[in-house]
Amino acid sequence: MGVNSVTSETPLCVGPRRSFWQRRILDPIITQLTQGISPDRIALSLAVGVAGGLFPFLGFTTLLCFVLALALRLNQPIIHVVNQVLWPVHLTMVVVYIRAGAWLYGTEALPFNPTEVTDLFLHSQREFWARFGLMGLHAFTAWLLTVPVIVASLYFPLRPVLRRLAANRPTR
Repeated sequence: MGVNSVTSETPLCVGPRRSFWQRRILDPIITQLTQGISPDRIALSLAVGVAGGLFPFLGFTTLLCFVLALALRLNQPIIHVVNQVLWPVHLTMVVVYIRAGAWLYGTEALPFNPTEVTDLFLHSQREFWARFGLMGLHAFTAWLLTVPVIVASLYFPLRPVLRRLAANRPTR
């Protein structure tokens, strides 16, 4: 046999064996970042990222954005970057959604101190939900009603812009 001939003992893959984390976590992220995504999917990823990033419950926007991107097969990195960039707006919108929800339900928005809310949440779940549960329902309802408006008002204007950018992009 010659030096360059392949025997049945030659392994099919070349290089060191990749770990579970590399194959299941790192490789899909790199693949997602390097694959060609249509301008329409990018526009939808941006719009859904904004809507998910404004979810009126602190600490749940990342999980919500992850689930939305997974369910709609959108670009995870884009959605999460938008979510993280929106955190200052998110804090303001929580108060806006609480007030809008109270208005929708015909009640008054309860005044609250964030420190008091956090202390109550950490010390007595029952009292926390008894006092702020309806406020959460009101804020959630207001957010839910604004989601289609947010997505549509971002998706439809972004689509032609991103299509133009994609058309002008040099091909490899």
